[in-house]
Amino acid sequence: MAHNRKLVIGGVAMTTARIPAKKNGSAANRARDEIEREMIESGYLNGAPFKWVGLLIRYGLVDENTPHYEKINVKHGDLPIAIEVDTRHFLDATEEEMTTVYRRATLIALLHAGEKYNLNVGRIKELLGEV
Repeated sequence: MAHNRKLVIGGVAMTTARIPAKKNGSAANRARDEIEREMIESGYLNGAPFKWVGLLIRYGLVDENTPHYEKINVKHGDLPIAIEVDTRHFLDATEEEMTTVYRRATLIALLHAGEKYNLNVGRIKELLGEV
């Protein structure tokens, strides 16, 4: 994949609930941009066996605290991970509330991955304590 991103967030529905697309996309992008900047500034990826993280948000019925991992994609340089988030957090939510849900899920996943691969997770822990 040809891009300069260090964090890519995507999503997949596991329920039939309807999440407002425009607010949802804006919230995900905002959380990604903020956290990606922190990843770069804190050196989160220094020494990592991957160049970037591909996070799939699974819109489901529970909030997971542990992401699911796939093998590091050597060809593209990414670590594919996924985490389930309760869809109900997004229903009738403001864009700011959606952004907070994305921040929390992303930080939980990055903290777990960082600890698994012995990365610098200090700033990620700080940010998670703020959400």
